[in-house]
Amino acid sequence: MFKYNFVTIEGNTGAGKTSLTKRLAKEFNYKLILEQFKDNPFLPKSYANRERYSFGNEMNFLIDRFEDYKNRISNFDLYRKPHLSDYIFFKTLLYAKVNLPDKDEFELFERYFNLLFTDLEEPELLIYIHSKVPRLIKNIKKRARDFEQEVNPNYLQACEDVYFDWFKKNKHLRIVVIKADDLDFVENEEDYQHIVKLVSDEYEPGLHFVS
Repeated sequence: MFKYNFVTIEGNTGAGKTSLTKRLAKEFNYKLILEQFKDNPFLPKSYANRERYSFGNEMNFLIDRFEDYKNRISNFDLYRKPHLSDYIFFKTLLYAKVNLPDKDEFELFERYFNLLFTDLEEPELLIYIHSKVPRLIKNIKKRARDFEQEVNPNYLQACEDVYFDWFKKNKHLRIVVIKADDLDFVENEEDYQHIVKLVSDEYEPGLHFVS
């Protein structure tokens, strides 16, 4: 299967990254690392009023992810045993860039982030499931989480942009972007096997686009 022991599957909201990560981990016996979503009272509020509630929302995610990293992930031998994660640890700061347009708020948040995450583990292979905004919205509506239903297309595009900015600055990583607009790897077995083939290939460090 994978040529690497620590692999991360990422993607925008609605891309299907968690569904794919679960299936791959089960099929190929990788230890599963899923982002733990505790009850975040600010999350639905931030969808309704981003300007007012985003800082509380991002701080809540920051604390949850740090506790998860400290209690679960930092104890794993990520490079000697096969692990598969559905998020990169750095995503906390990426989403804060989108959700905290106030410069002072973001810089304060970044200080907290840097204090907590002093030595982040990087995946040996990062797979990004890429779908365009209309496909993402279709998937979001299908999964029917109430607070997500009015998601702004511009917000989804901004999230994609910040990911790709980060990719371009971190070409020392193996980053594989899978163009998934025409793939249904949840319901279609042929599409799923196509994904398996793509993620099983060996890649040099850098940014790669495949379909």
